[in-house]
Formats: sequence, structure tokens, C-alpha cells
Amino acid sequence: MFILFVFNQSRLWDTLHHTAQWGATPDGGVRRLTLTPEDKAVREWFVQHAEEIGAAVKIDQMGNLFAIRPGRNNSMPPIGIGSHLDTQPAGGRYDGILGVQAGIEALKVLKENNYETYAPIAVINWTNEEGARFNTGMLSSGVWAGQIDQDYAYNHRDADGKLFGDELKAIGFQGSLEASHKANPLSAHFEYHIEQGPVLLDAKKPIGVVTGVQGMGWLIVTVTGRCQHCGTTPMDRRADALLAASRMISRVNEIALESGGMTTVGVINSEPQSPGTIPGKVVFSVDFCHLDNDAMDAMVARTRSEFADIAKAHNNEVGIEQIWRSAAVKFHPECIDCVTQAAIDSVGPDGYMELPAGAGHDSVNTSYICPTSMVFIPSQGGISHHPSEYSTPEDCAQGAQVLLDAVLRFDKKLEATHTH
Repeated sequence: MFILFVFNQSRLWDTLHHTAQWGATPDGGVRRLTLTPEDKAVREWFVQHAEEIGAAVKIDQMGNLFAIRPGRNNSMPPIGIGSHLDTQPAGGRYDGILGVQAGIEALKVLKENNYETYAPIAVINWTNEEGARFNTGMLSSGVWAGQIDQDYAYNHRDADGKLFGDELKAIGFQGSLEASHKANPLSAHFEYHIEQGPVLLDAKKPIGVVTGVQGMGWLIVTVTGRCQHCGTTPMDRRADALLAASRMISRVNEIALESGGMTTVGVINSEPQSPGTIPGKVVFSVDFCHLDNDAMDAMVARTRSEFADIAKAHNNEVGIEQIWRSAAVKFHPECIDCVTQAAIDSVGPDGYMELPAGAGHDSVNTSYICPTSMVFIPSQGGISHHPSEYSTPEDCAQGAQVLLDAVLRFDKKLEATHTH
């Protein structure tokens, strides 16, 4: 039996809900878009509490926060415990936030037990994981991993035209440390998250051992027709952009079903938004997901081809831009084993299950650079990205326990490798 340090369930729970005040909404949710005053406030909380428990906080040029607790061998890159504190526009209190809070709580537990790890431990808040304000998810971990150019990231604009780089400076969290794994390496990365789906709940398993993340990509589709008067334009003489778009939206769902993947159209805007005018332009998003990269790319190719046919049939033109692609990844066997053994110690051999992550996480980007895995706990109703998302206090604490146990197991592996 591996040594377990018992988490303070009530303290983790209270802290989780205390920080929900920054961006709190009347329906119990949290609206904390990245690089806003609300985000600034929770970042200041993070820095203060990390320093109070003896961690040194480093801030890189993308605003990523690294709270590092020293180990016995501080020449080793830290083992990362990372997630994010930003939310969706109508988000909840758990998605991402729980993973960061559990990391801070883990440092508290280690300090209270006077336990010195071999490698340093870094609790990380990755900037703009959600992509809700600046339209690329996992943006800053992507820069750290060398997947995204920093200048390209800085030039992302929000809906009001404000630049990511300017907004980062405005909240005072543009650090001097290079946003790169070369300048700021990690020995491994572990992430703790609510599942965001119903699989664990339906299986009655309190812990999920995450083996990888499915691929996903975002398209922006622009359909261009003609604005004309509804009452004076015969039905067979129209170029109705919204009609064509609706046919496309219906078809893309069929493509996903036929391909064994998933899709949704989450944003749609038509112009000129007049009841008596035929829409002349429609812009909508398409989110694709698949466990297989080739199958996901084939879905995109079919969509491009079939959307062109639909547009032509309705006297429209269509333009399609892929603004984001995150390849499917498999996590590191040693990290998966650490999470598995931690889960067995915590909930027994029948209390966990292996599963892939259906949503994007910063661990996708870290997996390109260092050994990575994730811990999931059930989401009540399978709900996330909504104020009603919920995980029980018991599940939150149990998942945090597995997280810390897995990190300590990996730390022991590092020690064994470097001292023998």
C-alpha cells in the first residue's frame, strides 16, 4: 500500500466555492472569461495562496502561472499539476477550476505533513484554455508546447476587437519568463478534471483513468447569398443564405453519425436580421470530434465537399476556414500506470475505469512534450459548460486524493531513475 496523505475535503470544497465569487452569476454559475477583471482577481488569489504555503510563483509571457514547491533535487524540472481558472460565458464552478484548486490543496497537504518530494511540484494555471473569449482553445499551453506561435496568440482578437496581448498587459499578468517548455520544462504533467459527460456516472465508477484525448477541430463557415425582399421575390428566384445554412447544419450532423464521430454547431449569425428580408449572409461554427485523426480529417473533407454542393444548389457561395485543429493523443503509459495504481488504492480495482477524454484539455499540448495523464471524476447528469454542473464534495476530494497519489508515485519513479 502506497502512503496516502488524507485530503481535507471541507477545505477543498470551501475554497472551490470561495473563488466562485469572481465572475459569479445569479444562477449559481461562473462567467470568468480569460484576461478580464474577474480573471485578474482569481489570479491574484492564486498567487497569494501559493506564496503563503511556500511556493514560488513564476509567470511566463503568456500569463501562465507556475506555483513551484521545491523538492530535494531542484535541478529536476517540476512535476506539473495543471488546469485552468477561466470559464465559459455561462460556465459552472468545477470545469478546470477544480483541477487548479486541488493542486493548491495538494501543496497544503504536503506542507502539513512535512513531506519533501524528490522533484519540485508545480501547480499551473494555463491561460485561455476555454477559448471562449479568444477563439482558440488551449492557447497558452499550445505556445508553451511549441504548437502555437506567440505572436499569433498575441494577435487573437475578442468579439470587441481587443487583442490578447494588450489584454494580458492590461491585467498585469504578462510575465518575463519565456513561454516555452525549453525555458520552463516539466518532468510530467497531471491534470484533474470533471468528466463533462455521463460515462462514469452511468458506470457507477467514482474515478476515471484517462488514456488520451480525442481529436477535435473548429470550422467557421460563411454562406453568402442575396438580401432580397421576402414579399416581392419569388421562391424560385431566391439565394437564401439561411436556408442553405440550415441544410448544411442538418447534413453535417449526418456526416458525424455516419463517420462515428461527433459534431455541433454552437454559433450562428445571419444578416441582416430583419423579418421581412431574405438573409444574405450566414456565419456559423462547426465543432468536430473523433478518436481517430484520419477519420476526423475525412469528416472535414466531406463537409467541405458537401457544403459546396448545397451552396450551389441554393444559388449561394460558401467559404470554410478551419481555425483550430487538435489531434487525438495517447497519454504516457507510466503516467497512466501511476493514476491507475492510485485509483486502485483509493477506490479498489472495481472502482475505476479507463476512458478517453472527449473534450480538449491543456494536457493535449503537454503530452507532446512530457509524460502526461489525467484523472476524471463524475459530472452529475453529465453536464458541464453550464451553471448546473456539479460534482459531489466526496467525489471532488477522492479525485484530488488520486491526483496527489499519482504525482507522488511518479516522483518516486523519478527518484529511483536518478539515484540508482
